[in-house]
Amino acid sequence: MEENSAKGLKQERSKRRRVARIKMALISMIGIWLVGSMVICGVLLYKVHVLEQDLQFLLENFTVSRQIEEDANQTGADAEESAYLDLEGSTQADEEDYSIAKAVNQKENLARESDAHKVYLTFDDGPSPNTGRILDILKEHGIKATFFVVGREDGESRELYRRIVDEGHTLAMHSYSHKYSSLYSSLESFERDFSEIQNYLFEVTGEECLYYRFPGGSSNQVSDVDMEEFIRYLNGRGITYFDWNVASGDATAQAYTPEKLVENVLSDVVKYKTSIVLMHDAETKESTVKSLEPMIEALQGMGAEILPIDEDTTVVQHIAAASVEPQ
Repeated sequence: MEENSAKGLKQERSKRRRVARIKMALISMIGIWLVGSMVICGVLLYKVHVLEQDLQFLLENFTVSRQIEEDANQTGADAEESAYLDLEGSTQADEEDYSIAKAVNQKENLARESDAHKVYLTFDDGPSPNTGRILDILKEHGIKATFFVVGREDGESRELYRRIVDEGHTLAMHSYSHKYSSLYSSLESFERDFSEIQNYLFEVTGEECLYYRFPGGSSNQVSDVDMEEFIRYLNGRGITYFDWNVASGDATAQAYTPEKLVENVLSDVVKYKTSIVLMHDAETKESTVKSLEPMIEALQGMGAEILPIDEDTTVVQHIAAASVEPQ
């Protein structure tokens, strides 16, 4: 009798242990499911946030790209007149604390057959992994260029800012955020963004950047505020901004081959004594990287001098800084 009772007790304990193990397994599975669901939801929310930012960036840049593409499609005299603001008859802004750079008169910049060509290769929207590849090509050919950068705080980007400076290129500003909707929403927003990119680049490189390029150019049609407000602000800070008179085409909605990008540049460079060439070194600009070496070789073959922007560079501006009256 006692033996049966002990056997029954043993079985009961064994059954309880099995039930406990099953309960523990179920609780563990539910816990894992809950944690996994939370992780998946977090990842999905992050991806949605990133996609929203990318979509906003693409929509803003598509608008500007269409504008650049339309400008590039102009022909004959109209295209030449749109390259610069003609300063003949315009009022020179009064000198304040800084002298204001005077943009070149487009007629004065048209090249004659005997004129030398100065070419300034400029890259917008970096740094990215493509920036490093471009720097490698420039170093191999002994060429200096200008990089209009945006604000990125990862370690690789910080190293690229320093490399641009260390290798003798010109480090210039292209806004911190590159978000048209916030950058151009008000003068106060523009001022905050400008201070952020200038201070950040100085912190990383020790270089005080004095050159700026407006996202979309000074003649963009995206800004909610009259661009003269921002120009007046830069004038007061002693900052020279540069637009371009030669576009490779890598900013437009059309996907050009590397060969076409080279052709686009060469066909316009021959027109001017000073050419400011618009290109981009963002992560998606694979064709730009592939076009760079043949472009350099072709420019050198025509005897062009390839230079980085500095204080002696002829200023190219769609809206001339000197035409903006100080307040």
